[in-house]
Order: sequence, then C-alpha cells, then structure tokens
Amino acid sequence: MPTITYYVAASMDGYIADADGGVDWLPQGESDDYGYAEFYASVDALVMGRRTYDQVLGFGQWPYAGKPSYVFTGHPPDDNPHSVEFVDTNPAAFVQTVASQYDGTVWLVGGGNLAEQFRRAGLIDEYLIFIIPVVLGRGIPLFGGDAPHTALELIETQTYSDGGVMLHYRPCAPLDSGSRPE
Repeated sequence: MPTITYYVAASMDGYIADADGGVDWLPQGESDDYGYAEFYASVDALVMGRRTYDQVLGFGQWPYAGKPSYVFTGHPPDDNPHSVEFVDTNPAAFVQTVASQYDGTVWLVGGGNLAEQFRRAGLIDEYLIFIIPVVLGRGIPLFGGDAPHTALELIETQTYSDGGVMLHYRPCAPLDSGSRPE
C-alpha cells in the first residue's frame, strides 16, 4: 500500500486558499523550496479535488506531467488536456482499487473538503503542513467538515528563514494495510 501524504501550505490561521480560492499569498521566488523538489521526486501519483484541479489549470502549464493524477469529481470536464483520471467514488474505494497500485507516496494535493474525507476515513498516513506567516482572516480551511478529532504524533519540525514552519505528523495509531477501511 502507498503512503497517503497530505502535503499542503496553510496560513497561520489555517486556510489553504483565500476566500476566492486564490493562493497569491504563498511565497513566490524564494530560494528555499520548503523541500518541495525532494518531496515531489518521491511522489508516485497525485490525487486532488475538482476545485483544486481547476485552480491548477489556471496556473498555465500542467505542473504534474509524467505523474499519474486523479481528480475526484462527479462532473468531469468535457476535455482532458493532461490525461488525468477523473474519479467518482469514495476515498476508501479509491485507496483499495487505485492507490494500492503504488508502493511509494500518493500526494493528497487538496482541497480541504477532499482532505477531510480522507481524514474521516482514516486514510491519511502523513501530514506535511507548511505554515506560512500570514493571517488571511477567512478562506478555504485546511480541512472542511466537522468529523471527530484525529490525534497526531509530531515527527519533525523545520523552520525557514522567511518564518515558515514545516510540521510533519502521523496519526497516533499508525496506519497499516490491515487497519485501513475496506
């Protein structure tokens, strides 16, 4: 089974995008990539929600070429310029049928609602949360919904010269292939 990793940047007050879905508050052109290149090299496949997919399309060139990408949506677009696979199932079924084909990391790109569905189902193995030193006040939260809490174990922290902080967590009860929902 792969390691499902929620790797995401968030504002200090817990938002992954502003109220309009924008991310222009994220650091641009910094010399430190927060370990992104190393992380991305370890990624076997990506999974994201439809709004995240649409947002990434707005960035211009598809940044995930050469990596299998899965988009959760009940309404796939008519065109598919980047050969992503559109998924209309629940996260547990996705992990059992699709993600189980991978041995390395499956990157849960976002957004907050999809991350909440994966969290609620106990499917996130690692959380790599990058806290950016900005307060947005409102926006799209790191997680959507109101599911019961998930206790996490801190694995590592790292600070960056611009004030950003990486928090690396795992669920307290480590997930293994035998503990995932069927």
